[in-house]
Amino acid sequence: MTTLISGGRVLSTAGASAADVLVDGETISAVGAPGTLGPADETIDATGKYVLPGGIDAHTHMEMPFGGTHSVDTFGTGTTAAAWGGTTTIIDFAVQAKGTSLLSTMDKWHEKADGNCAIDYGFHMIVSDVNDSSLKEMQACVDGGVGSFKMFMAYPGVFYSTDGEILLAMQKAREIGATIMMHAENGIAIDQLAAQAFAAGKIDPVQHGLTRPPELEGEATSRAIQLAKVTGAPLYIVHLSASQALAAVAEARDNGQNVFAETCPQYLYLSIEDLAKPDFEGSKYVASPPLREKSHQADLWRGLRTNDLSVVSTDHCPFCFKDQKELGRGDFRAIPNGIPGVEHRMDLLHQGVVAGELTLGRWVETCSTTPARMFGLYPRKGVIAAGSDADIVVYDPAAKQTLSVETHHMNVDYSAYEGMEITGKVETVLSRGRVVVSPSGFSGSTTHGKFLSRDLNQYLN
Repeated sequence: MTTLISGGRVLSTAGASAADVLVDGETISAVGAPGTLGPADETIDATGKYVLPGGIDAHTHMEMPFGGTHSVDTFGTGTTAAAWGGTTTIIDFAVQAKGTSLLSTMDKWHEKADGNCAIDYGFHMIVSDVNDSSLKEMQACVDGGVGSFKMFMAYPGVFYSTDGEILLAMQKAREIGATIMMHAENGIAIDQLAAQAFAAGKIDPVQHGLTRPPELEGEATSRAIQLAKVTGAPLYIVHLSASQALAAVAEARDNGQNVFAETCPQYLYLSIEDLAKPDFEGSKYVASPPLREKSHQADLWRGLRTNDLSVVSTDHCPFCFKDQKELGRGDFRAIPNGIPGVEHRMDLLHQGVVAGELTLGRWVETCSTTPARMFGLYPRKGVIAAGSDADIVVYDPAAKQTLSVETHHMNVDYSAYEGMEITGKVETVLSRGRVVVSPSGFSGSTTHGKFLSRDLNQYLN
């Protein structure tokens, strides 16, 4: 079946241009001047709309175990919500438990996801148990299409790795061409601060932010960068939230080191003021790193413009307020960490375009094209070009919408952006040529999505 998308402005990293797009089966067969393509079996009128490559959310946690519970979006509900928001690919984290192997972990995540996703998906591997066996398995993971490995400088006793363990994994990553992704917070110091706060009777959710100061994110980021420099490994800092961490990344990039970083919409729009909301409402905003003072936001927007921040992902990890976030009543340390957002990333970053923080090209770059290149999916994904997968979003830049738990499709009982009025809205979404979202609603299937065996980081020197 062929589909013609006509009359729209096609977006790329270079900006917008008037063009039509012809889809044949699962791929784009041609991009041409208006009126030069077709006829087709079906036509989508994109007059007055943007036509952009489907979003790639390179940081999600579907069905993730955490603190005796698990994130409430399944791969089915989470990828359906992603599609509603114009994201056509997710890369989720397979979580190695202590004492288990990387390959058995990959098998477990395939069991969860395969045949249960509305859009295409890939995996990163969380390495929480560094030993001779897991280091050897890293090559097998790369062979299985998983070439990125996340480690933690936070969460002692759960995911935490020592500097020595990080060094060993980085040496292996350098050898096999893989990328190390780092949760960079000084977890040892943070746990001491959190214990002191609790002992002093400070138990409210805002303490989560106050005991994870931005200086300890900056310190850990700097330390990770130095370890990467010593080993020669490429480094990708996940969910960067603080000006101090951004300064360390910018310096390393200026010096030519293969250091990359992402931020998330919550750090651009929310703040520690949300964590401080009364009546335990602040627990809805508990995530790590925590929400910062608003003063950090201008630096993050600037980092996106200068490419010191290369990618915007969500760190989507939803826990319901009732029964899950409430596990931390009386002890902020027990609040499950995570904020829902996979459905709203493209819209929220479009607000950056509306506000003059980003260009149209940079919107597409940070949300689609760069993550495709960073994680070995380009040009199959991340671009509207002949031969690429027909992952396409028709976006109405003038539409108005209000974000709310009443209208979102994520499987969580609150919205972190409740009542936020925004400009722009997804109108139609194609995943590999199939219309999965249209003005009539969702028409996709949770058996549609395919696993993506990824190549290595395409930015490496």
